[in-house]
Amino acid sequence: MERYYQKEIECAPRETIKAIQDEKLVKQVRHVWDNVPYYRKKMEEKGLTPDDIKSSDDLYKLPFLSKADLRESYPYGLVGVPLKDCVRIHSTSGTTGKRVVAFYTQHDIDLWEECCARAITAAGGTNEDVVQISYGYGLFTGGPGLNGGSHKVGSLTIPTSSGNTDRQIMFIMDLNATILCCTPSYAAYLGERMKEMGYGPEDIPLKAGIFGAEAWSEEMRRDIEKTLGIKAYDIYGLTELSGPGVAFECSAQNGMHINEDHFIAEIIDPNTLEVLPEGSQGELVFTSLDKEAYPLLRYRTRDICTLTREPCSCGRTHVRMSKPKGRSDDMLIIRGVNVFPSQIETVLLNEGYAANYQIIVDRVNNTDTFEVQVEMTNEMFTDNVGEVSAKQKALVDALKSMLGIRAKVTLVAPKTITRSEGKAVRVIDRRKI
Repeated sequence: MERYYQKEIECAPRETIKAIQDEKLVKQVRHVWDNVPYYRKKMEEKGLTPDDIKSSDDLYKLPFLSKADLRESYPYGLVGVPLKDCVRIHSTSGTTGKRVVAFYTQHDIDLWEECCARAITAAGGTNEDVVQISYGYGLFTGGPGLNGGSHKVGSLTIPTSSGNTDRQIMFIMDLNATILCCTPSYAAYLGERMKEMGYGPEDIPLKAGIFGAEAWSEEMRRDIEKTLGIKAYDIYGLTELSGPGVAFECSAQNGMHINEDHFIAEIIDPNTLEVLPEGSQGELVFTSLDKEAYPLLRYRTRDICTLTREPCSCGRTHVRMSKPKGRSDDMLIIRGVNVFPSQIETVLLNEGYAANYQIIVDRVNNTDTFEVQVEMTNEMFTDNVGEVSAKQKALVDALKSMLGIRAKVTLVAPKTITRSEGKAVRVIDRRKI
Protein backbone atom coordinates (compact mmCIF):
# COMPACT_ATOMS: atom_id res chain seq x y z
CA MET A 1 0.00 0.00 0.00
CA GLU A 2 1.38 3.39 -1.04
CA ARG A 3 1.94 5.78 1.85
CA TYR A 4 1.86 9.57 1.70
CA TYR A 5 2.99 12.18 4.18
CA GLN A 6 0.76 14.95 2.78
CA LYS A 7 -1.54 13.15 0.38
CA GLU A 8 -3.74 16.14 -0.44
CA ILE A 9 -0.86 18.05 -1.99
CA GLU A 10 1.21 15.08 -3.20
CA CYS A 11 -1.77 13.82 -5.23
CA ALA A 12 -3.29 17.21 -6.09
CA PRO A 13 -4.74 17.80 -9.59
CA ARG A 14 -2.35 19.45 -12.04
CA GLU A 15 -4.43 22.64 -12.13
CA THR A 16 -4.14 22.95 -8.35
CA ILE A 17 -0.36 22.57 -8.48
CA LYS A 18 -0.16 25.14 -11.29
CA ALA A 19 -2.28 27.62 -9.28
CA ILE A 20 -0.02 27.17 -6.23
CA GLN A 21 3.07 27.75 -8.35
CA ASP A 22 1.59 30.84 -10.02
CA GLU A 23 0.70 32.48 -6.73
CA LYS A 24 3.97 31.61 -5.00
CA LEU A 25 6.19 32.65 -7.92
CA VAL A 26 4.64 36.13 -8.13
CA LYS A 27 5.23 36.60 -4.38
CA GLN A 28 8.76 35.18 -4.52
CA VAL A 29 9.84 37.44 -7.40
CA ARG A 30 8.60 40.46 -5.44
CA HIS A 31 10.42 39.20 -2.32
CA VAL A 32 13.68 38.81 -4.25
CA TRP A 33 13.32 42.19 -6.00
CA ASP A 34 12.74 43.95 -2.69
CA ASN A 35 15.39 42.14 -0.66
CA VAL A 36 18.16 40.80 -2.91
CA PRO A 37 19.93 43.68 -4.72
CA TYR A 38 22.24 41.25 -6.55
CA TYR A 39 19.33 39.56 -8.34
CA ARG A 40 17.38 42.81 -8.78
CA LYS A 41 20.37 44.12 -10.76
CA LYS A 42 20.24 41.03 -13.00
CA MET A 43 16.53 41.65 -13.61
CA GLU A 44 17.13 45.32 -14.36
CA GLU A 45 19.80 44.36 -16.88
CA LYS A 46 17.10 42.41 -18.72
CA GLY A 47 14.63 45.28 -18.42
CA LEU A 48 12.38 43.35 -16.05
CA THR A 49 10.34 44.36 -13.01
CA PRO A 50 8.16 42.14 -10.79
CA ASP A 51 5.11 43.37 -12.72
CA ASP A 52 6.36 41.41 -15.74
CA ILE A 53 5.93 38.11 -13.86
CA LYS A 54 2.20 37.37 -13.62
CA SER A 55 2.34 33.54 -13.43
CA SER A 56 4.70 30.61 -13.85
CA ASP A 57 4.19 31.00 -17.61
CA ASP A 58 6.48 34.04 -17.36
CA LEU A 59 9.29 32.18 -15.60
CA TYR A 60 11.34 31.96 -18.80
CA LYS A 61 11.79 35.76 -18.77
CA LEU A 62 13.81 35.73 -15.55
CA PRO A 63 17.63 35.61 -15.54
CA PHE A 64 19.48 32.47 -14.51
CA LEU A 65 21.66 32.03 -11.45
CA SER A 66 24.76 29.83 -11.55
CA LYS A 67 27.29 28.64 -9.02
CA ALA A 68 29.54 31.46 -10.25
CA ASP A 69 26.89 33.96 -9.09
CA LEU A 70 26.73 32.27 -5.70
CA ARG A 71 30.49 32.51 -5.31
CA GLU A 72 30.55 36.10 -6.51
CA SER A 73 27.89 37.11 -3.99
CA TYR A 74 29.51 35.12 -1.12
CA PRO A 75 28.71 35.21 1.71
CA TYR A 76 25.64 37.44 2.17
CA GLY A 77 24.85 38.81 -1.28
CA LEU A 78 21.86 36.53 -1.98
CA VAL A 79 20.37 36.50 1.52
CA GLY A 80 16.76 37.67 1.38
CA VAL A 81 16.01 38.36 5.07
CA PRO A 82 17.80 40.15 7.94
CA LEU A 83 20.47 37.91 9.46
CA LYS A 84 18.65 38.00 12.80
CA ASP A 85 15.88 35.98 11.09
CA CYS A 86 18.31 33.28 9.91
CA VAL A 87 18.81 30.33 12.23
CA ARG A 88 21.22 28.07 10.31
CA ILE A 89 23.63 27.75 7.43
CA HIS A 90 24.75 24.78 5.38
CA SER A 91 27.59 24.65 2.91
CA THR A 92 28.58 22.63 -0.11
CA SER A 93 31.62 20.38 -0.14
CA GLY A 94 33.03 22.06 -3.24
CA THR A 95 36.78 21.87 -3.78
CA THR A 96 37.36 24.97 -5.92
CA GLY A 97 36.72 28.63 -5.26
CA LYS A 98 34.60 29.90 -2.41
CA ARG A 99 32.23 27.45 -0.77
CA VAL A 100 28.54 28.01 -1.38
CA VAL A 101 26.91 29.00 1.91
CA ALA A 102 23.11 28.65 2.05
CA PHE A 103 20.97 30.29 4.74
CA TYR A 104 17.76 29.13 6.43
CA THR A 105 14.98 30.67 8.46
CA GLN A 106 13.07 28.36 10.80
CA HIS A 107 10.25 28.34 8.24
CA ASP A 108 12.72 27.20 5.56
CA ILE A 109 13.87 24.33 7.79
CA ASP A 110 10.30 23.27 8.57
CA LEU A 111 9.39 23.04 4.88
CA TRP A 112 12.65 21.24 4.05
CA GLU A 113 12.01 18.66 6.75
CA GLU A 114 8.47 18.14 5.41
CA CYS A 115 9.96 17.37 1.99
CA CYS A 116 12.29 14.81 3.59
CA ALA A 117 9.34 13.37 5.52
CA ARG A 118 7.56 12.83 2.20
CA ALA A 119 10.60 10.91 0.94
CA ILE A 120 10.80 8.70 4.03
CA THR A 121 7.07 7.99 3.90
CA ALA A 122 7.28 7.15 0.18
CA ALA A 123 9.95 4.57 1.11
CA GLY A 124 7.44 2.99 3.50
CA GLY A 125 8.50 4.82 6.64
CA THR A 126 6.07 5.24 9.57
CA ASN A 127 6.29 6.12 13.25
CA GLU A 128 6.99 2.43 13.88
CA ASP A 129 10.25 2.46 11.92
CA VAL A 130 13.83 2.86 13.10
CA VAL A 131 15.68 5.17 10.72
CA GLN A 132 19.49 5.17 10.75
CA ILE A 133 20.92 8.40 9.31
CA SER A 134 24.43 7.61 8.05
CA TYR A 135 24.84 10.76 5.99
CA GLY A 136 27.31 13.26 7.38
CA TYR A 137 26.04 15.88 9.82
CA GLY A 138 27.36 19.42 10.16
CA LEU A 139 27.69 21.72 7.15
CA PHE A 140 26.61 18.90 4.81
CA THR A 141 22.81 18.88 4.37
CA GLY A 142 22.31 15.10 4.19
CA GLY A 143 22.32 14.26 7.89
CA PRO A 144 20.30 17.21 9.24
CA GLY A 145 17.71 17.03 6.43
CA LEU A 146 16.84 13.35 6.76
CA ASN A 147 17.13 13.61 10.55
CA GLY A 148 14.44 16.31 10.59
CA GLY A 149 12.28 14.39 8.14
CA SER A 150 12.51 11.26 10.28
CA HIS A 151 11.38 13.27 13.32
CA LYS A 152 8.41 14.67 11.35
CA VAL A 153 7.35 11.13 10.46
CA GLY A 154 7.77 10.14 14.12
CA SER A 155 10.32 7.40 13.48
CA LEU A 156 12.93 6.42 16.05
CA THR A 157 16.00 8.17 14.64
CA ILE A 158 19.60 6.96 14.98
CA PRO A 159 21.89 9.91 14.10
CA THR A 160 25.06 7.89 13.48
CA SER A 161 26.49 10.28 10.86
CA SER A 162 29.09 8.78 8.50
CA GLY A 163 32.08 6.65 9.38
CA ASN A 164 32.90 4.05 12.04
CA THR A 165 31.47 1.26 9.90
CA ASP A 166 31.53 -1.49 12.52
CA ARG A 167 29.55 0.72 14.91
CA GLN A 168 27.06 1.46 12.11
CA ILE A 169 26.54 -2.26 11.63
CA MET A 170 26.23 -2.85 15.38
CA PHE A 171 23.40 -0.30 15.60
CA ILE A 172 21.63 -1.69 12.52
CA MET A 173 21.67 -5.19 14.02
CA ASP A 174 21.16 -4.39 17.73
CA LEU A 175 18.50 -1.68 17.31
CA ASN A 176 16.74 -3.41 14.40
CA ALA A 177 17.08 -0.43 12.06
CA THR A 178 14.57 -0.71 9.23
CA ILE A 179 15.50 2.26 7.00
CA LEU A 180 19.07 3.31 6.14
CA CYS A 181 19.90 6.79 4.80
CA CYS A 182 23.38 7.36 3.33
CA THR A 183 25.29 7.72 0.05
CA PRO A 184 24.94 4.75 -2.31
CA SER A 185 28.69 4.13 -2.30
CA TYR A 186 28.64 3.88 1.50
CA ALA A 187 25.59 1.61 1.39
CA ALA A 188 27.52 -0.67 -0.96
CA TYR A 189 30.47 -0.61 1.44
CA LEU A 190 28.25 -1.40 4.44
CA GLY A 191 26.78 -4.32 2.50
CA GLU A 192 30.25 -5.56 1.58
CA ARG A 193 31.40 -5.38 5.20
CA MET A 194 28.28 -7.11 6.53
CA LYS A 195 28.76 -9.90 4.02
CA GLU A 196 32.34 -10.33 5.28
CA MET A 197 30.96 -10.54 8.84
CA GLY A 198 28.74 -13.42 7.77
CA TYR A 199 25.41 -11.58 7.52
CA GLY A 200 23.13 -12.58 4.67
CA PRO A 201 20.24 -10.39 3.47
CA GLU A 202 17.82 -12.49 5.53
CA ASP A 203 19.78 -11.62 8.71
CA ILE A 204 19.68 -7.85 8.19
CA PRO A 205 16.61 -6.05 9.66
CA LEU A 206 16.66 -3.25 7.07
CA LYS A 207 13.71 -3.07 4.67
CA ALA A 208 14.53 0.10 2.73
CA GLY A 209 17.33 2.54 1.99
CA ILE A 210 17.23 6.19 0.91
CA PHE A 211 20.40 6.93 -1.01
CA GLY A 212 21.55 10.13 -2.67
CA ALA A 213 24.23 12.86 -2.86
CA GLU A 214 26.10 11.13 -5.70
CA ALA A 215 25.34 9.52 -9.04
CA TRP A 216 24.57 5.80 -9.07
CA SER A 217 23.30 3.40 -11.67
CA GLU A 218 20.40 0.94 -11.80
CA GLU A 219 22.96 -1.86 -11.71
CA MET A 220 24.39 -0.49 -8.46
CA ARG A 221 20.87 -0.23 -7.05
CA ARG A 222 20.20 -3.90 -7.75
CA ASP A 223 23.54 -4.88 -6.24
CA ILE A 224 22.80 -2.97 -3.00
CA GLU A 225 19.26 -4.36 -2.83
CA LYS A 226 20.52 -7.91 -3.20
CA THR A 227 23.31 -7.57 -0.62
CA LEU A 228 21.25 -5.80 2.06
CA GLY A 229 17.90 -7.41 1.27
CA ILE A 230 16.16 -4.03 0.89
CA LYS A 231 14.36 -1.78 -1.58
CA ALA A 232 16.69 1.10 -2.46
CA TYR A 233 15.15 4.53 -3.10
CA ASP A 234 16.79 7.50 -4.77
CA ILE A 235 16.58 11.01 -3.30
CA TYR A 236 17.72 14.27 -4.87
CA GLY A 237 18.58 17.70 -3.62
CA LEU A 238 21.11 20.51 -3.56
CA THR A 239 22.43 22.58 -0.69
CA GLU A 240 21.60 25.67 -2.74
CA LEU A 241 17.88 24.79 -2.73
CA SER A 242 17.70 23.35 0.82
CA GLY A 243 19.22 19.88 0.66
CA PRO A 244 17.88 16.36 0.07
CA GLY A 245 14.14 16.10 -0.50
CA VAL A 246 13.78 18.37 -3.51
CA ALA A 247 12.74 15.16 -5.28
CA PHE A 248 12.35 11.54 -4.21
CA GLU A 249 11.37 8.12 -5.50
CA CYS A 250 8.09 6.40 -4.74
CA SER A 251 7.41 2.65 -4.76
CA ALA A 252 7.26 2.65 -8.58
CA GLN A 253 10.95 3.66 -8.74
CA ASN A 254 10.33 5.22 -12.13
CA GLY A 255 11.82 8.67 -11.64
CA MET A 256 11.85 11.02 -8.65
CA HIS A 257 8.81 13.17 -7.84
CA ILE A 258 9.77 16.84 -7.54
CA ASN A 259 7.99 18.67 -4.70
CA GLU A 260 6.31 21.08 -7.09
CA ASP A 261 4.50 23.04 -4.41
CA HIS A 262 7.98 24.22 -3.33
CA PHE A 263 10.06 24.10 -6.53
CA ILE A 264 9.51 24.74 -10.23
CA ALA A 265 11.69 22.61 -12.52
CA GLU A 266 12.73 23.39 -16.08
CA ILE A 267 14.98 21.61 -18.58
CA ILE A 268 17.21 23.84 -20.70
CA ASP A 269 19.77 23.38 -23.43
CA PRO A 270 23.02 24.10 -21.51
CA ASN A 271 24.53 25.76 -24.58
CA THR A 272 21.67 27.91 -25.94
CA LEU A 273 19.87 28.26 -22.55
CA GLU A 274 16.55 27.70 -24.33
CA VAL A 275 13.80 25.92 -22.37
CA LEU A 276 13.26 22.47 -23.87
CA PRO A 277 9.94 20.62 -24.26
CA GLU A 278 8.93 17.92 -21.80
CA GLY A 279 10.78 14.66 -22.34
CA SER A 280 13.91 16.33 -23.72
CA GLN A 281 17.25 15.62 -22.11
CA GLY A 282 19.01 18.74 -20.86
CA GLU A 283 20.17 20.68 -17.84
CA LEU A 284 17.87 20.87 -14.84
CA VAL A 285 16.98 24.35 -13.56
CA PHE A 286 15.15 25.02 -10.28
CA THR A 287 13.26 27.97 -8.84
CA SER A 288 12.61 27.88 -5.09
CA LEU A 289 9.10 29.11 -4.37
CA ASP A 290 9.16 29.25 -0.58
CA LYS A 291 12.73 29.88 0.52
CA GLU A 292 12.89 33.04 2.60
CA ALA A 293 16.56 33.27 3.55
CA TYR A 294 18.16 32.06 0.31
CA PRO A 295 15.55 32.45 -2.45
CA LEU A 296 17.14 31.28 -5.71
CA LEU A 297 15.33 31.88 -8.99
CA ARG A 298 16.20 29.79 -12.06
CA TYR A 299 19.27 28.16 -10.53
CA ARG A 300 21.27 26.06 -12.99
CA THR A 301 22.00 22.74 -11.30
CA ARG A 302 24.27 21.43 -14.09
CA ASP A 303 22.56 18.04 -13.69
CA ILE A 304 21.57 16.40 -16.97
CA CYS A 305 18.20 14.62 -16.91
CA THR A 306 14.65 14.55 -18.31
CA LEU A 307 11.23 15.42 -16.87
CA THR A 308 7.95 13.58 -17.36
CA ARG A 309 4.35 14.19 -16.36
CA GLU A 310 3.18 10.74 -17.40
CA PRO A 311 0.83 9.37 -14.71
CA CYS A 312 2.61 7.43 -11.97
CA SER A 313 1.19 4.23 -10.50
CA CYS A 314 1.79 5.59 -6.96
CA GLY A 315 -0.92 8.24 -7.42
CA ARG A 316 1.37 11.23 -6.96
CA THR A 317 0.83 13.93 -9.57
CA HIS A 318 4.06 15.90 -9.19
CA VAL A 319 6.41 15.88 -12.17
CA ARG A 320 9.13 13.24 -12.15
CA MET A 321 12.80 13.72 -12.97
CA SER A 322 14.97 10.91 -14.23
CA LYS A 323 18.08 9.87 -12.36
CA PRO A 324 20.69 12.43 -13.51
CA LYS A 325 22.80 10.97 -16.30
CA GLY A 326 25.70 13.19 -15.32
CA ARG A 327 26.53 16.85 -15.04
CA SER A 328 27.11 19.41 -17.73
CA ASP A 329 30.13 20.68 -15.83
CA ASP A 330 31.47 17.40 -14.36
CA MET A 331 31.11 15.60 -17.66
CA LEU A 332 34.49 14.46 -18.92
CA ILE A 333 35.42 15.27 -22.50
CA ILE A 334 38.14 12.80 -23.46
CA ARG A 335 39.56 12.95 -26.96
CA GLY A 336 36.45 14.87 -27.97
CA VAL A 337 34.03 12.29 -26.56
CA ASN A 338 31.59 13.02 -23.73
CA VAL A 339 32.10 10.50 -20.93
CA PHE A 340 29.97 10.15 -17.80
CA PRO A 341 31.26 8.10 -14.84
CA SER A 342 27.80 6.48 -14.57
CA GLN A 343 28.37 4.86 -17.99
CA ILE A 344 31.59 3.26 -16.75
CA GLU A 345 29.85 2.08 -13.57
CA THR A 346 27.14 0.42 -15.64
CA VAL A 347 29.72 -1.56 -17.64
CA LEU A 348 31.60 -2.67 -14.53
CA LEU A 349 28.52 -3.91 -12.71
CA ASN A 350 27.22 -5.67 -15.83
CA GLU A 351 30.59 -7.46 -16.08
CA GLY A 352 30.36 -8.66 -12.46
CA TYR A 353 32.64 -6.12 -10.77
CA ALA A 354 31.80 -4.13 -7.65
CA ALA A 355 31.35 -0.36 -7.97
CA ASN A 356 34.83 0.39 -6.64
CA TYR A 357 36.78 2.14 -9.37
CA GLN A 358 38.64 5.33 -10.25
CA ILE A 359 38.92 7.13 -13.56
CA ILE A 360 42.31 8.76 -14.13
CA VAL A 361 42.60 11.23 -17.00
CA ASP A 362 45.83 12.93 -18.00
CA ARG A 363 47.38 14.61 -21.03
CA VAL A 364 50.67 13.39 -22.49
CA ASN A 365 52.17 14.98 -25.61
CA ASN A 366 48.89 16.86 -26.21
CA THR A 367 46.90 13.62 -26.20
CA ASP A 368 44.43 12.59 -23.50
CA THR A 369 45.22 9.42 -21.58
CA PHE A 370 42.27 7.55 -20.08
CA GLU A 371 42.69 4.86 -17.45
CA VAL A 372 40.08 3.05 -15.38
CA GLN A 373 41.38 1.31 -12.27
CA VAL A 374 38.95 -1.42 -11.20
CA GLU A 375 38.94 -3.42 -8.00
CA MET A 376 38.50 -7.17 -8.41
CA THR A 377 36.10 -8.94 -6.09
CA ASN A 378 37.42 -11.59 -3.72
CA GLU A 379 35.86 -14.30 -5.90
CA MET A 380 37.61 -13.21 -9.10
CA PHE A 381 40.96 -12.20 -7.56
CA THR A 382 43.94 -14.05 -8.98
CA ASP A 383 47.66 -13.42 -9.42
CA ASN A 384 47.66 -15.41 -12.68
CA VAL A 385 48.95 -12.84 -15.17
CA GLY A 386 47.20 -14.48 -18.12
CA GLU A 387 43.82 -14.48 -16.39
CA VAL A 388 44.17 -10.85 -15.29
CA SER A 389 45.18 -9.85 -18.80
CA ALA A 390 42.15 -11.60 -20.30
CA LYS A 391 39.80 -9.92 -17.82
CA GLN A 392 41.32 -6.50 -18.55
CA LYS A 393 40.92 -7.02 -22.30
CA ALA A 394 37.25 -7.98 -21.85
CA LEU A 395 36.64 -4.77 -19.87
CA VAL A 396 38.51 -2.67 -22.45
CA ASP A 397 36.20 -4.04 -25.15
CA ALA A 398 33.03 -3.53 -23.06
CA LEU A 399 33.99 0.07 -22.23
CA LYS A 400 34.85 0.77 -25.88
CA SER A 401 31.40 -0.50 -26.86
CA MET A 402 29.69 1.76 -24.30
CA LEU A 403 31.81 4.91 -24.67
CA GLY A 404 33.07 4.84 -28.22
CA ILE A 405 36.70 5.33 -27.14
CA ARG A 406 39.35 3.02 -25.76
CA ALA A 407 40.40 3.15 -22.11
CA LYS A 408 43.33 1.51 -20.43
CA VAL A 409 41.99 -0.84 -17.77
CA THR A 410 44.03 -1.82 -14.72
CA LEU A 411 42.62 -4.49 -12.42
CA VAL A 412 43.75 -4.12 -8.81
CA ALA A 413 43.45 -6.33 -5.75
CA PRO A 414 40.36 -6.17 -3.51
CA LYS A 415 40.29 -3.27 -1.02
CA THR A 416 43.12 -1.31 -2.66
CA ILE A 417 40.97 1.59 -3.85
CA THR A 418 40.28 3.93 -0.94
CA ARG A 419 36.75 3.55 0.46
CA SER A 420 34.63 6.64 1.00
CA GLU A 421 32.31 7.37 3.88
CA GLY A 422 30.95 10.42 2.08
CA LYS A 423 30.92 11.10 -1.65
CA ALA A 424 33.13 8.66 -3.54
CA VAL A 425 36.06 10.22 -5.42
CA ARG A 426 35.57 8.62 -8.82
CA VAL A 427 37.50 10.95 -11.13
CA ILE A 428 41.09 12.15 -10.97
CA ASP A 429 41.63 14.60 -13.84
CA ARG A 430 45.28 15.62 -14.04
CA ARG A 431 44.97 17.57 -17.28
CA LYS A 432 45.62 21.28 -17.15
CA ILE A 433 42.58 22.25 -19.22
